[in-house]
Amino acid sequence: AAVGGGEGGEALPTIFVVTPTYARPVQKAELVRLSQTLLHVPSLHWLVVEDSAAPTPLVGGLLASSGLSYTHLYAPTPPGKRNRALRWLRETRRPGESGVVYFADDDNTYSLRLFQEMRSTRGVSVWPVGLVGGLRFERPLVEGGRVVGFHTAWKPERPFPLDMAGFAVGLPLLLAHPGARFDPEAERGYLESSLLGGLVTPAQLEPKADNCTQVLVWHTRTEKPKLRQEEQLQREGRGSDPHIEV
Repeated sequence: AAVGGGEGGEALPTIFVVTPTYARPVQKAELVRLSQTLLHVPSLHWLVVEDSAAPTPLVGGLLASSGLSYTHLYAPTPPGKRNRALRWLRETRRPGESGVVYFADDDNTYSLRLFQEMRSTRGVSVWPVGLVGGLRFERPLVEGGRVVGFHTAWKPERPFPLDMAGFAVGLPLLLAHPGARFDPEAERGYLESSLLGGLVTPAQLEPKADNCTQVLVWHTRTEKPKLRQEEQLQREGRGSDPHIEV
């Protein structure tokens, strides 16, 4: 694993942001956008896990020039990527060490306030996610400061009907449960529940974002670029210079 990056903010619990990524035309653009959001967050360590058999120069170069504290990992398959990050945390962090773990996909949109909200996570904290599950937003329902249900329409029977962007885990809790992980065989929509079920019950969730009434993260999607002209030029041997990174 390659490690590098900035210093500072040591008085705050570190937020470990886990970002799985895979090769596609918009990969670098997505990672640049996310990295420049994360630059505004103090005491943060970015764990970028590539879906590949080895680290790529594109991602490695981006991380090296990002100005962030980071670790560059790689693993095949999406659940494998997040579990690879969990393994790194268990191998490198001390039991009881303060910190927060957040799974931030590279195509979502994040308010800086979200990171302020999650910083005080003790167990598992939760908040709404915008533009997800076929709804304007999904969110935990809160009464008396406790989560009592979920506003969701897609597979509401899930034990934890949460999007990956809708929760964070306290590092001490994660380290205290060495068997907690994402189940690679989980049914679609149950990946989050496969991890959270090994850590907490729904009643133990910690609502953030004004009792889960503020949307601070959005499940945005970048349009897939249309590269038909590029493909035509490549067939003619006149494609764009492959040595220029996009």
